[in-house]
Amino acid sequence: MSEWKTTRIRDVAEVYDGPHATPKKVEKGPWYLSISSLRRGQLDLSKSVHISEVDFPKWTRRVAPQVGDTLFSYETRLGQAAYWALEAEAALGRRMGLLRPKRGLIEPRYLCYAYLGPQFQEVIRQHTLSGATVDRIPVGEMPNWPILLPSLETQRAVLSVLNSIDGLIENNRRRIEVLEEMARAIYREWFVRFRFPGHQAARLVNSELGLTPEGWDLAAASDMLLINPRIKLDKGVSHPFINMGDLSEKGMSCRPSEYRSGGSGSKFVVGDTLFSRITPCLQNGKTGLVQTLGDSEVGRGSTEFIVLRGRLVGSAYTYCLARNEHFRAHAEASMSGASGRQRVRNECFDSYLIAVPPREVAQQFEQASQPMFAQIRILTDETLTLVRLRDRLLPKLVTGQIDVSRLDLDAEDAKEEAR
Repeated sequence: MSEWKTTRIRDVAEVYDGPHATPKKVEKGPWYLSISSLRRGQLDLSKSVHISEVDFPKWTRRVAPQVGDTLFSYETRLGQAAYWALEAEAALGRRMGLLRPKRGLIEPRYLCYAYLGPQFQEVIRQHTLSGATVDRIPVGEMPNWPILLPSLETQRAVLSVLNSIDGLIENNRRRIEVLEEMARAIYREWFVRFRFPGHQAARLVNSELGLTPEGWDLAAASDMLLINPRIKLDKGVSHPFINMGDLSEKGMSCRPSEYRSGGSGSKFVVGDTLFSRITPCLQNGKTGLVQTLGDSEVGRGSTEFIVLRGRLVGSAYTYCLARNEHFRAHAEASMSGASGRQRVRNECFDSYLIAVPPREVAQQFEQASQPMFAQIRILTDETLTLVRLRDRLLPKLVTGQIDVSRLDLDAEDAKEEAR
C-alpha cells in the first residue's frame, strides 16, 4: 500500500455542476443528460432526452461533457456516476456534476472507478446534507475532498481488468439490442407490411384495416390474446416477484428481484408479456417478456401490469405486438384517471383490430424468433453475472485489497470467471 496515497480531488480533477433549470425537450438534437442515466459507471442514454441546437449553447455555457469526464449526481441518487466516452454533443442535466481529470495525473476512466469505490463513497456519505425534500452534496466543497489513488502504473493495471469486464458487458448489451431489433423487424415485415414467406402468392383485399392478405381474418386484440389470464396461486407460498423497476424501457428482460407470498397483483407464467398500464411507465416503454420462470412456476408482479398471453398467436408475436407503436398509442389513448396517475383501460383491447395470420405463418414466426429470444436470455444472464463480478472486484481493486499484479484477467478469463 506504500504506493497508494490520499490526495485531494482538486489535485487531479476539476469540478463543475450543471444547470439549475430544465430546457424544452425535442425529438432530435444534442443530449440533455439525466441523473437517471447514471448507473454504476455505465451510461444509459435511454433515460435522457434531447434539446434543440438553438438551446444547446445556453446550456453548455459553463461546461459540456468531453471524452474522459466522469458524470455524477449531486442531488438524489447520490454516489452514482458514469464515464463519458462518447464523441457527441451533450449538456449536463439538473442535479448533475462533472469531474474533468487532469491528464498525466490520473487515468480518466480510473477516476470514475475511484469515485464508485468504497473510500470515496464513504466521503460522499460524510458530506451529504439532508434537505427538506432531497439529500444533496455540496459540489463547491468537493475539490477539497480526499480520494485514495495508487500510482499511474497501478491505475493502468486495474483498468486492464475492469475494462475487460466492462467491454464484455457493453458488447453483450449491443448484441441484445441487435437481436431484439431483428425480431421486431421481422414482425413489422410480416405482420405490418404483410411481406411474410409466400406473400407473393397472396392477394391483398380491402378490409377495415385497409389492404390485408386475403384469407386473414380480422379480430379484436382481446380475442386474439388472453388479457390478464386467470391463474391459480398458492397464497401461502413465496413466488418470484417482478416490480415495475425490473422492466426495461427498451428490451424484453424482466428478472424477478425478490420473492413474495400473498395473492394480490398480477400473475403470470413463462411466455407471458408484461405490459405497463400506468403513466409514465407505458409512455417510457416498460414492457417485458417472462423468460426465467420454471415451466410450472407462477410469478407475481405489480398491480400496474397487464398480462398478455397469445391465444391465436405465440409468445414472440405477442411481445412484438406489445412493442408496436400503433398498439401502444391505442392503449395510451384509452387512459383515464387523475393527471399523472392515468391507467390503460382493459376495454381498449376490444376495439383494437388485428389481421390474424394463418396458424402456419404464426408458427413460422415463432420458429424464426425463438432462437433470438433464447440468445437474448443467455446474454442477459451472462451480463448480470459479469456485473456481479465487476461489483465484487471493483471495491477491492480501487483500495489495494487485491494485488493487481497477480491478477491476470483478460476478456476471456473474465467471461470464464463470470460463469
